[in-house]
Amino acid sequence: MNRIIFGAGMLVLLTVYCTAAQAADRKKGDGDITYKEIKEISIDNTSLDEAQNVCVDVVSSIDEAAVDTAEKKAPPKYWTNGILTQVGFSQVSLTNWAEGGSANVSLNALIDANANYAKDKMIWENRLKLSYGFIQSFDKNTPLNQQFDKSDDRIYLDSKWGWQLVDKLYFSALLNFRTQFSPTYEFVPNESTGMMDRNTLSNFMSPGYLSLGVGINYKPFNFLSLNLSPATGNMVVVTDPKLWKTYGNDKAVRAEFGAQFKMDINYSYKIFKVSSALTLFSNYLENPQNIQVYWDVDASLALTKILTLTLRTNLIWDENILIKDAAGVEAPRLQFKEIVSLGLTWTFGQYVKPE
Repeated sequence: MNRIIFGAGMLVLLTVYCTAAQAADRKKGDGDITYKEIKEISIDNTSLDEAQNVCVDVVSSIDEAAVDTAEKKAPPKYWTNGILTQVGFSQVSLTNWAEGGSANVSLNALIDANANYAKDKMIWENRLKLSYGFIQSFDKNTPLNQQFDKSDDRIYLDSKWGWQLVDKLYFSALLNFRTQFSPTYEFVPNESTGMMDRNTLSNFMSPGYLSLGVGINYKPFNFLSLNLSPATGNMVVVTDPKLWKTYGNDKAVRAEFGAQFKMDINYSYKIFKVSSALTLFSNYLENPQNIQVYWDVDASLALTKILTLTLRTNLIWDENILIKDAAGVEAPRLQFKEIVSLGLTWTFGQYVKPE
């Protein structure tokens, strides 16, 4: 019975289409017509009975719904954001080991998050990097307060806003913030007590660096960004008075005003990617010839989907920072940190990978 009804319905539809097509040819000439036009023609055609008109109504409503669906487009997405996490872990255990050594546990972790906005001529790029690493020794001959040592500790926030002036050239405003999570110590022998004294080298917001500048940003390629900010204000914050001299301060906050140049490279090829951020700053207010240099490089090789070999380096040259040598003489010195780790990597959301 169902097959008979279906066949009859198809015959009715075919009859309607042929009748309306003939009327359309007489009315409009040769050419394609839609179900909507067929419906309009069928209304004026008194030769169609009520059943045929019902079939035309059904078919035309389906056609109109399909057109409406095709015309609907997904709303534009102006935000892209995501998170990358990396964790590297190692553990050493020794029992009756004749060659010596000490048991220890080490951990290095990195969180790299981004949130970027782009609409018309405006862009806003934000990146937050949090890294922390430590080595916990279990050597019985080492005092408890010296068994824990940090290998990495960093809070880094970078935000760049831009308005396109011409192709690849933007008016820009750049904000940057850097500090660390926890205190870093050194242990020096005390001749009078025969013990080791613990001295603080740095701490959260000791130092803390905040900079804000306006200028021009040039992007000749997707992987390269050159930013020149001739009007940049810096604040060097040292909340611990004992560390003021170490970081060139005579009070808790030291203000600087000068020019800043920043070059960012983000490049990838198959399983290899590298990112580099080089920042140069000259202080107009004091010794402008002394250029402050901050250069961070991250390179990684994806061995599997989640296993990654990573190299991270940080280089600093700042004549305001005084560092003791082996003889205890304080002077500006080149600072360099290098971390190689083999660990697990996960990405969430729309993490922006290098181009």
